[in-house]
Amino acid sequence: MSLRQFWGASLKTICLVGGKLQGFEAAYLSKKAGMKVVLIDKDPQALARNYADEFHCFDIIKEPEKLLELSKSADALLPVNENLACIEFLSSIKEKISCPILFDFEAYMISRDKKSSKDYFKSIGVPTPLDNPSEPPYFVKPPCESSSIGTRIIYDKKELEALEPGLLVEEYVEGNVVSLEVVGDGSHFAVVKETLIHIDNAYDCHKVTPLPPDSSIRQISRALAANLPLRGIMDVEAISGPKGLRVIEIDARFPSQTPTAVYFSSGINLIELLFRAFTDGIEEIKTFPENRYCIYEHRMLKENGILVPVGEQVLSMGSDYGKFYKEPGIEILLCKGENPVFTLIFWGKDREEAKAKKRKGLSVLKDRFGAVV
Repeated sequence: MSLRQFWGASLKTICLVGGKLQGFEAAYLSKKAGMKVVLIDKDPQALARNYADEFHCFDIIKEPEKLLELSKSADALLPVNENLACIEFLSSIKEKISCPILFDFEAYMISRDKKSSKDYFKSIGVPTPLDNPSEPPYFVKPPCESSSIGTRIIYDKKELEALEPGLLVEEYVEGNVVSLEVVGDGSHFAVVKETLIHIDNAYDCHKVTPLPPDSSIRQISRALAANLPLRGIMDVEAISGPKGLRVIEIDARFPSQTPTAVYFSSGINLIELLFRAFTDGIEEIKTFPENRYCIYEHRMLKENGILVPVGEQVLSMGSDYGKFYKEPGIEILLCKGENPVFTLIFWGKDREEAKAKKRKGLSVLKDRFGAVV
């Protein structure tokens, strides 16, 4: 059942607080669900400002009365930013907001602190990389950042000794990076669709593709959600390699990139599912509405016409993000900036059909921009 059937004829309104990549992702999928998107961001150049149906530029902490007023005409409010002061402020006024806030504040506080997260993993027996290993290589990350910001691999003990204090040091685990979203209503937990995260040299994601079901990560992800218990959305990231499965982090907030790949490969819209968690409740997923293959990736067009894979950190430096091209099996989004970055989305009944759509999509960029493909 789609949200349009669930809600009846009236168009529903979602209010998003945050207009960067998470905000754009949520806006994109909200529109796929037939919703009106109202965006709030204190930055007048917020990346998603022109994609939203309405854009309100103000600081919710300084002008909360504006937020409270907007919430009266919204059916849901979703924080899509990682500004801790903003999240804490929303938590402090949540009783005054006139619509459901699609967010688990307690789970977020555990997930944003990587040490608290690891303590939680260990407390319920979830496999995770070893802390402070005696031998390299080491994987180093800040305690409270996401999207791979500040992460690196170190192969030398001397380099390790020179690190600034407070960084987390783990064993470096070889393998594929797997992502899986879970949506919970506090009692029931829908484990959605596994995706493969393709990472660049800066450990940043530049491509997402679907994976077949994996009972091991599905069971672990459900346990991570159920033991909180989660009322909202959570992204679970793990390494699948020779040593088995190791959970590297959880993020209890709406992610970027993977939800679109999930949507086109499974037919499940995570915005719809998240709304249900705060209204009718959700059921655990037995089968997917669709079973397709999807390729989701970012490419930057260089001055020499070559399309270079780039991670979302490059995308986040853009000035405007929106639609560029669409036909069955192909959607191309354009992020304007110093060099244009294209988000390329291709899908089909299987990998071969998706790859054929990719060839067609790249030919569009060749025709329009002289891109080398």
